[in-house]
Amino acid sequence: METLKEKITGLNELLQNGKLLDAFEKYYHEDVSMQENELPPTVGKEANRQREQLFLENVIEFRAADVLDVTTGDGTTMVKWHFDYTHREWGVRNYTQVSVQNWKDGKIIKEQFFYGN
Repeated sequence: METLKEKITGLNELLQNGKLLDAFEKYYHEDVSMQENELPPTVGKEANRQREQLFLENVIEFRAADVLDVTTGDGTTMVKWHFDYTHREWGVRNYTQVSVQNWKDGKIIKEQFFYGN
């Protein structure tokens, strides 16, 4: 059975290789809740899949997704990322983000992203 460290490493590798939707299908729970900063969360795998697809459709150029740090705990993982891309609506985005994942039944049940605007 994969440890949380192995799971988050596999997830991060898929993301770094541009396989966002593959990572989403493999590692996210059907009842997943995903939340940007303090905005209301998007709940359910289908709603979040659509949100991820819309994001990808609007990325014009993707330059970097670098893992800066990873922490694992009891049912929780945290990843510090550096992202650099150009988005059709938001323009050039170059920032650091912390993603916090809560796991249930071997999948991410809740994820919250923390970053400055």
